[in-house]
Amino acid sequence: MSDLADMGFAALGRLMERRATSSREIVAACLARIDALNPQLDAFLDPTAERALAEAETRDRERAAGQVHGPLHGIPVAVKDIIDVAGLPTTCHSRAASDSPAARDAFVVARLRKAGAVILGKTALHEYATGGPSFDLPWPPARNPWNRDRHPGGSSSGSGAAVAAGMVPAALGTDTAGSVRHPATACGIVGMKPTYGAISRQGVFPLAASLDQVGPMTRTVADNAVLFDACTGWDPADPASRTLGPVSGQATPDLRGLRIAVLDDFNAEADPEILESFSAARTVLTDLGAHVESVATLPVSRFNDCARLLIQTESFAVHGPRLRASAAAYGWRARTKLLAGAFVDAELYLAAQAERRRLTESLRAALLGFDAAICLSSFHHPAHIEDDAEIDATYDRQARIVFNLTGDPAIAVPCGMSRAGLPIGFQIAAPFGRDAMVYRIAGAYEVAFGGDWPRYPYLAS
Repeated sequence: MSDLADMGFAALGRLMERRATSSREIVAACLARIDALNPQLDAFLDPTAERALAEAETRDRERAAGQVHGPLHGIPVAVKDIIDVAGLPTTCHSRAASDSPAARDAFVVARLRKAGAVILGKTALHEYATGGPSFDLPWPPARNPWNRDRHPGGSSSGSGAAVAAGMVPAALGTDTAGSVRHPATACGIVGMKPTYGAISRQGVFPLAASLDQVGPMTRTVADNAVLFDACTGWDPADPASRTLGPVSGQATPDLRGLRIAVLDDFNAEADPEILESFSAARTVLTDLGAHVESVATLPVSRFNDCARLLIQTESFAVHGPRLRASAAAYGWRARTKLLAGAFVDAELYLAAQAERRRLTESLRAALLGFDAAICLSSFHHPAHIEDDAEIDATYDRQARIVFNLTGDPAIAVPCGMSRAGLPIGFQIAAPFGRDAMVYRIAGAYEVAFGGDWPRYPYLAS
């Protein structure tokens, strides 16, 4: 397996600039890694090898003509198969989905092409971005590259596993209840849920529109920021769309003057080993000069319960007609979760939205005067992928859904390894619209954390 498959954007860009390699060679290295590991990990549904190689050759010709579009030029990026790519079906990992090819790229895919990226295939996910790892679907579920018997997190499971295993340097996921940050944490990579509306969802199959967000997944914070900048931009087709400034280049080794809140109440049910790693991360931020202080919050269960009800209601509104016509076409996990929304009436839904406002206001009040906040991502290590009860419990043992509810930006970054050899991660969040602050702190932490940052799963070695 070529070392090209393990490199980040900057190193790959320098090699291409010196003509020491080409986009085609980089894509070929990723395809070789996919051929070697995908039979074990099932991260890719379709790598679209011929299309990707042809796109890479186009990028190489552009570079030779002096037409370089930026730091993503010639870099392969994979796409969760709930996001439209022109000419490919958007399967949503379901037999219930249409097999017709998408007529055009999703806004975010078009943005990546404009930035010079090469689209390297479609990755596995939980069916329609809900349910969990299912074995009754046309494709098997993705597995964790650190231990294939473990859950890689979801629903952007294939994207997380593919990036962690070096099949591709970056991927897109979607995050409605933590679905970018969960696989980032479980697989030892970086996953960002932007401010609500920062990345357009046009061309992305919805789960719950008031919570859905597209998010970048990479092996480093610096690469994540570059991918984020390429993906953002105002889109009139998405009513939630908003314009943010650039976030790349925000990292600094000096966090003096920043006030960071620690949301310890959110971490109350966590595994002691995970809490130990989180405490060490807090010390790193303090050593970087930040003032780090614990603040009191409402229990995370309040946020989880409210968000789950909203997701049930909004997802059933999307899937209700198809479920009534052909419920058997869905896998049992997705079908069970989606049907729960049939029993939520308008009164209860509006009450949940009112509770959402109260919870958001309570968190904003608690964080008044702070530049950012930190908390855990997952409270427990990745579940065994075939243990249904353990998998079901996974989705409430986390503090990610909080920031879907509030719309605030939050990034998941690694903070250690368990004694069993599984990654541990935590979150850095900031006030609405301050995505650059998230990247500033995460980038500083990454550099300080240094050699302990988990990079290569044993399956990729």
